Amino acid sequence: MTAPHTDVEQVEAANTAFYEALEQGDFEELASLWLTPSDLGVDESYHDPADTGVVSCVHPGWPVLTGRGEVLRSYALIMANTDYIQFFLTDVHVSVTGDTALVNCTENILSGGPAPEGAGEELGPLVGQLVVATNVFRRTPQGWKLWSHHASPVLAETDDDEDDDTPA
Repeated sequence: MTAPHTDVEQVEAANTAFYEALEQGDFEELASLWLTPSDLGVDESYHDPADTGVVSCVHPGWPVLTGRGEVLRSYALIMANTDYIQFFLTDVHVSVTGDTALVNCTENILSGGPAPEGAGEELGPLVGQLVVATNVFRRTPQGWKLWSHHASPVLAETDDDEDDDTPA
């Protein structure tokens, strides 16, 4: 067993690697960061790795995705339809208990879609989004791997919301 502070550092590194792979559009690296059935001792010759349900993911506004195949397909789809994405993580908190780690953070996301027709190499309009996320990691012989990712949008207050608090 490693020292608790070392575990926290390793989980932070795995969490950072997840977001960097997504930013760089590196699908192979991203896939390597998710648990496989063999990481949990599941014999893949008797279980379809795409259907074992060992991993799960909730993207903002999406239903729950379960199974490695379904989760990885969602990231392939996101990468194929996002020309630019950058994550600025804040409020990062790591908790490790045994072989399980929990990371709570705020994803400050800047993303851009395809450029308008005839715009050349330009990006489409950049959009900012604030999302809170929980990433669950499991210790494996190959290091910490993602078990679950759950992200929910943060609803921003508007000036109208402040008016609701004023007495009539």
